[in-house]
Amino acid sequence: MSYSNGIGDWKTLNPITPTPASETRHANNQARTAEAKTAGRPEADETKLSSTGGLIAQALAGSDVRSAKVEALQKAIANGSYSVSSSDVADKLIQTLQG
Repeated sequence: MSYSNGIGDWKTLNPITPTPASETRHANNQARTAEAKTAGRPEADETKLSSTGGLIAQALAGSDVRSAKVEALQKAIANGSYSVSSSDVADKLIQTLQG
């Protein structure tokens, strides 16, 4: 692989050859097995969340849908009593296009 420093001086780089994933997994598994044996306990996976991760997980578990409002709108649409001002629709369309 070659590259230029922008002045016309070409330099050659040695290409980097990635290690196959199977070799990497095998080496990682051997290291985990050795750690488990020295600790005198069976191998186990473990996951810990930071306080930020916990807050994100909690936020994702909840929903920000206002069920009561959605249900009221669905009923109004279903029985034909829901109406939208045409000028409101036009204003929103214009805002979307401008912005």
